[in-house]
Amino acid sequence: MLLIGGVVAALAVFLFISKPKEELQAENDDGLQAMMGENTEKSFEMEEQEGTFGPLFVDVKGAVSSPGLYEAKEGDRILDAIEQAGGLIKTADAKQVNFAQKIHDEMVIYVPEKGEVVDEVLPVMSDHSSSQTEGKININRADLSELQTLSGVGPAKAQAIIDYREEQGPFKRVEDIQNVSGIGEKTFEKLQESITVN
Repeated sequence: MLLIGGVVAALAVFLFISKPKEELQAENDDGLQAMMGENTEKSFEMEEQEGTFGPLFVDVKGAVSSPGLYEAKEGDRILDAIEQAGGLIKTADAKQVNFAQKIHDEMVIYVPEKGEVVDEVLPVMSDHSSSQTEGKININRADLSELQTLSGVGPAKAQAIIDYREEQGPFKRVEDIQNVSGIGEKTFEKLQESITVN
């Protein structure tokens, strides 16, 4: 009896230790693929964030010491850009400038001189553009930088929106944005209160 018990125990240990290499390899491969999938997703999110929060460039014109193109960062305001341009000159009409407004990429900041009537083509506050209605972004007219101000929209998705409307025509309803590659139901839930098509 003892001999039989010993043989049975030895067989059990042998079978456990000699688990087929293929099974172990398959388990390792599954784990590796899951990890790679997570890393790919994270890297895509990081790219989107880097695109959204990367350097911004603004064009400062008008009554400033050194008009020109200046680099800024996310969260900077018009005051910061004007300071980079050397500040206002004596003839500048500071009353027409909203120094507290946040800047965005490709923004034109025009500082008029006293007595000057500002041309609408060069707005002092570019957020009054035709691509915005009552604080909402018009996805049929907004440019790349304006689209990136939307929640969850980075450079890739912004470009996809522009490509879609150029190929398929203007959006008829805000819900149609879900037809754009990369924009699903969850992203639309974040966007629907911030966008318009009219």
